[in-house]
Amino acid sequence: MKELKMYVNGQFVENRGGSWIDVLNPATEEVISRMPDGTAEDARQAIDAAAKAQGAWEKLPPVQRAAYLPKIADGIRRREKELTDIIIREGGKTRGLANVEVLFTADYLEYMAGWARRYEGEIIPSDRPNESIFLFKKAIGVTTGILPWNFPFFLIARKAAPALVAGNTIVIKPSQITPENAYVFAQIADEAGLPKGVFNIVNGRGSVIGQELASNPKVGMVSLTGSVAAGVQTMAAAAPNVTKVSLELGGKAPAIVMPDADIELAVKSIVASRVINTGQVCNCCERVYVHADIKQAFTEKVVEAMKAVKWGDPSQTDDIDMGPLVEANALKAVEEKVAKAIRQGATLLCGGHRSGAKGYFFEPTVLANCTQQMDIIQEETFGPVLPIVEFTDIDDAIANANDCEYGLTSSVYTRDLDTAFKLVRALKFGETYVNRENFEAMQGFHAGWRKSGIGGADGKHGLEEYLQTHVVYLETRG
Repeated sequence: MKELKMYVNGQFVENRGGSWIDVLNPATEEVISRMPDGTAEDARQAIDAAAKAQGAWEKLPPVQRAAYLPKIADGIRRREKELTDIIIREGGKTRGLANVEVLFTADYLEYMAGWARRYEGEIIPSDRPNESIFLFKKAIGVTTGILPWNFPFFLIARKAAPALVAGNTIVIKPSQITPENAYVFAQIADEAGLPKGVFNIVNGRGSVIGQELASNPKVGMVSLTGSVAAGVQTMAAAAPNVTKVSLELGGKAPAIVMPDADIELAVKSIVASRVINTGQVCNCCERVYVHADIKQAFTEKVVEAMKAVKWGDPSQTDDIDMGPLVEANALKAVEEKVAKAIRQGATLLCGGHRSGAKGYFFEPTVLANCTQQMDIIQEETFGPVLPIVEFTDIDDAIANANDCEYGLTSSVYTRDLDTAFKLVRALKFGETYVNRENFEAMQGFHAGWRKSGIGGADGKHGLEEYLQTHVVYLETRG
């Protein structure tokens, strides 16, 4: 069995505490590796190493810092198959999606490296005749990243790449469900020659490692992608030191399908958005509002498409659309949510049950006759379950779409530009996709409203999350 190591101060560290956490293949429930059950002291040592390295790292010109990222990208591409296989085994992703994650991560590193020569300060006009006002963009210092399991490899780059370009050092905590891909990332980063302490990985539980990464006074910013509960805990841990937090949390993305929509396109996009990673993606469609005029036609096609979804063990076959849910607790939660929706009056049109006795598989599920008050409409499901609500008035659809504690993404299907813009103007979400699936671009800005988070990632604005301002007032004698 593979035993993973932490990566601290440029060295791979043996498990000093002696306790281990087993890593399971969700398709077979077999133990495939184990990772160190790290201690708070392990996290402190990584933070100390990052703090020691940060000053010299920040003094390097940005283009020199960024030069390491394409080297890491090259290393990722050389180990493409190995990384794809790891992501499949740990997280249950299909081969196609796992491979996209690997290659997108490499592309993302190169994209972020390009910002080294492009992020800028400002010169601001002064009210005084002999004064100049300069606004500098500077590194924050030591940053930390707490990762989820659903896109575990990409999220390393999403947090580390802008941090390093901006002159920060970073300590990463992978999910205890999917840690092996991060171990390989550390090997590649080490081979790329990153200076000691600039990039560190510490394994362990969120209650121990995550708590230290958020509460340590040497940390200038903590970035977490995870649940609302984890985000609240992170904010509470960071509060005594007034540490900056950047949070991407849950989502309950609505899709509004207007009567003039291309039904084939809407069905294809919504189903793809619902079964990607077995529905375990916070920005993908979680509820559908369909106009009464096309409800029957839309619903029939959605059920047909969901019944046609192929699932199975992605390690054994490539010809599938989705794999298992990531763990037993995830399977139990989805089963309970579907059962409760039916008790509350929803009609089960397909799926609704666990598939097989081994592995955490759940059938693609469609629920009709849902109402706004049902838990399946209000609470994040994180599984291949699609609830459908009928509407007749566009303003009602907007109100219901916005009636949610989350505000990450949304989508709209219509052929009419005026209608599209009316919906876009009214929807209170960080992102809206029009006539396409829910999947963001690296040059955009992935950020949520309400309980979906604080701050964001990607593009220029994602880089600026890792920068702080320093304004200088310079008065001369004239």
